[in-house]
Amino acid sequence: MIHKINFDLGVIESAPTTVRSLIDLRGYFIDEDSFNAAVQKNPVVYTLSSLEYAQGEGQLHCGLGTLMPGKIGSEYFFTRGHLHTWRAAAEVYLGLAGEGYLLLEHENGQTEFQVLSPGQIVYVPGFTAHRTINTSKTPLTYLGIYPAQAGHDYASIKSTNFRHVVVEIDGLPQLIERNEYITRYLHL
Repeated sequence: MIHKINFDLGVIESAPTTVRSLIDLRGYFIDEDSFNAAVQKNPVVYTLSSLEYAQGEGQLHCGLGTLMPGKIGSEYFFTRGHLHTWRAAAEVYLGLAGEGYLLLEHENGQTEFQVLSPGQIVYVPGFTAHRTINTSKTPLTYLGIYPAQAGHDYASIKSTNFRHVVVEIDGLPQLIERNEYITRYLHL
């Protein structure tokens, strides 16, 4: 079956689509006061259309994500992020529209902050948690391709979150360690 990307809606036509609103991201953002104020309107933060062509070894799945522009406090809108259930599984992201970043946190503690923009390909190695972040004023649309047996582990991220955040400081996106941001900028 042939599937078509609807760029106006940011979805794959005829594919199941998940919609994540701000309320679905409770506990992920640092600034709880700003979150509580924004959640009253409960905007859509992102959608994800998924295609599972076939199961089994050697098969591929893909997902089209569209992440809306916005911030909670100075922290840009992002996806929940995940590890793969099969930790060794890698993934490839292709930027289609908008501007943003892919936050990669390897199990060895190394953190990377990769640009994700139209035509940009980002390789996510196995054993790496990853989260998409929109730093522009327009929707960020991207395609992710991964092994069918990869699976998605969202629970690990929900319990530990990412060690780093991407926030706007002096008008620019900056990668900063979560606890340092809390100490220096939120004074918690």
